Amino acid sequence: MAQKWLSIIGIGEDGIPGLSAIAQSLLAQANIIVGGDRHLSMLPPNDHREKILWTSPISHSVEEIISRRGQAVCVLASGDPLCYGIGVTLKRRIPISEITIIPAPSSFSLACARLGWSLTEVETLSLCGRPSALLQSYIYPGARLLILSEGKNTPGIVAEILTQRGFGHSQITVLERMGGIHERIFTSTAAAWQETEIADLNAIAVYCLADSGIIPLPRVPGLPDNAYHHDGQLTKREVRAVTLSTLAPSPGELLWDVGAGCGSISIEWMRTHQRCIAIAIEQNAARLQYIADNAAALGTPHLKIIPGKAPSALQDLPTPDAIFIGGGVTAEGLFDICWQKLRPGGRLVANVVTIEGEQTLFQWYEKVGGSFTRIAIQRAEPIGKFLGWRAMAPVTQWSAFKH
Repeated sequence: MAQKWLSIIGIGEDGIPGLSAIAQSLLAQANIIVGGDRHLSMLPPNDHREKILWTSPISHSVEEIISRRGQAVCVLASGDPLCYGIGVTLKRRIPISEITIIPAPSSFSLACARLGWSLTEVETLSLCGRPSALLQSYIYPGARLLILSEGKNTPGIVAEILTQRGFGHSQITVLERMGGIHERIFTSTAAAWQETEIADLNAIAVYCLADSGIIPLPRVPGLPDNAYHHDGQLTKREVRAVTLSTLAPSPGELLWDVGAGCGSISIEWMRTHQRCIAIAIEQNAARLQYIADNAAALGTPHLKIIPGKAPSALQDLPTPDAIFIGGGVTAEGLFDICWQKLRPGGRLVANVVTIEGEQTLFQWYEKVGGSFTRIAIQRAEPIGKFLGWRAMAPVTQWSAFKH
């Protein structure tokens, strides 16, 4: 306990009187207090201890806190500091053995208490300092969403996204200043949203309801081909579903999508879990824009896009857990760098449609083994006034596990 010099205290709209005895004791013992204007204004006017106000970028303030190591420092934070809060940022730089964290109820817990929702049955996300496009991957019929708002304009942005996606009937509830004497709650539908007088401190609850006739996007790999903007360089729906199954994404893993085309594989990799990350490598300038547009529209705006040609564009990228090669398998040295960079236990999957591509994959197979799968898809299409089967180009898929 002697090593614990930093305390992070969650505080609600009820201010210091609402703190527990332990939290009040830690605050009283501190020589330096850190917080935003709203938090520091909760202190008595005659409190003359040193104050550190959060700056932008916040990394400057974090460095200042670290420079006070060994002194009694208290950080005041909103609600639960480890729920999309400053506690997460500080924990990356300071060992937990040096920190005492006293949480208050999070905005999510307070919202659930007001609405009668079970926190274990809702989806939570923050749009504070994050792209609003993140919301896209959370929308499905019947979803209950709790959203940390960036400010008074966020509810209108959420309403617009829902309406454009065909979820204009969704119920939106804004909860302002929860836990304080100025708390206010009001509800409307996304399509009818007109409220503009909203406090900056608010959370948003959404009950997602699809409009009549809307076919929602699935949450599993294999989105419809028309969900993407592309120029024909698209891994087709059925092949995409098989490919993602073979790549086997797990939360927190990194994918390299080499020759990404319109980005469908890396986007659907990231859609499997909010902690999955991906890097799309593509040399065609027009397709780079397709990737960016598709990533925003489908809820993966954090997809990292690297312009360039493999293998040279792969040299300085972080170590991947899985690699998909959808184009350019015959490039000299591509396999060597991919196999070298892949972590032990990682998966390498490549799809080809040409004989030359198959020859290259067989050479790779002779080096490291693996397995081959031939994927042949036929779709029913009109032939005059009848239906007939039209075959897509068969895809040869090679996959290997790095021991």
